Amino acid sequence: MDRLDDAAISTRLSGVPEWQRAGDEIRRTVVAPDFRTAIAIVNDVAEQAESLDHHPDIDIRWRRLHLALTTHDAGGLTERDFTLAARIDAIAADHGATG
Repeated sequence: MDRLDDAAISTRLSGVPEWQRAGDEIRRTVVAPDFRTAIAIVNDVAEQAESLDHHPDIDIRWRRLHLALTTHDAGGLTERDFTLAARIDAIAADHGATG
């Protein structure tokens, strides 16, 4: 997968407004209604990640999930990161999460 240039990254970020760029990653924090829901979100994200063969970094702090995406093989951000980000946004919304 080809690494995106800065202009392409900016364009794609407009489609996932909850995400912010941090160097060669995009990051988002999701706040679930409770701990069980946070774990359910992680499980749903894991399923999507497996289907894309693309795995986020996830830090769980009670009901807060800190997610980071990058394509290590490409050395930066690719279309795959933004595809998974959009899927994560949908999962979070389905579970009533904010952030």
